[in-house]
Order: sequence, then C-alpha cells, then structure tokens
Amino acid sequence: MSADFHASRPIYLQVSDRICHSIARGEMKGGEKLPSVREMAIEMGVNPNTIQRTYAEIERDGIVETRRGQGTFVKNDPTLIASLRTRIQAEITETFVQNMKGIGMSSQEMVAAVQQFLKKQEDEK
Repeated sequence: MSADFHASRPIYLQVSDRICHSIARGEMKGGEKLPSVREMAIEMGVNPNTIQRTYAEIERDGIVETRRGQGTFVKNDPTLIASLRTRIQAEITETFVQNMKGIGMSSQEMVAAVQQFLKKQEDEK
C-alpha cells in the first residue's frame, strides 16, 4: 500500500478505502489478520491514532472484527466480501458517471467511450 494521500479527504477514510479495495481484490482474505496499528502506521507513514480510527471505522462497517489480545481480522464471510465489491463498484461507477456528465457527455457517449477504452486496452496486450 502506498502512502500518497489527497488533501481533499480525511486520511483515515483513504486508508479505509485502501484496505477495503485490497479485501475486494482478494489480496486480503477472510480470516486474515491485519497488521497491528503500529505496523500499519509505519507502513502508511501516518500517526497510529489515524490507523486506530481507520480500524474502528471498518469494524463499524462490519468488514473486520477485533479479537481481544489477538488483533484485527477480516471477517470470514464471502457474502460480506461480495457485498463490499458491489458497494465499491457502485461508488466508482457513480463517480465516473458524475464526472462524465460534468463535461456534458450523454449515457451513449459514456458507454461508447468505455467500449473504446477497453478495446484499446485489449489491442495493446
């Protein structure tokens, strides 16, 4: 995980997003232990209180669970992970559509642009 943060959004939410995206991609599996608060703070280059807040936030969202004396673990629930992927997909799609509408693109133009982009990606392989 990289430690590049944007000033427009609180760092603890950016760290939370990175953890959630890692879980959604399958890089972190259900039941896997997250790094300790101190380890994650060092890895991210942030204050441990920021990581503590991040862990509390994603625990409140039901994505991880803290086991007293053991640490914080990704919940071992395939349904939860599928739901997380769906939520992230919806957020990314909404941002994309809003940005495209912001420059005056129609729905058809957006679909055509995505298809053209994907075709270009395939051609480059």
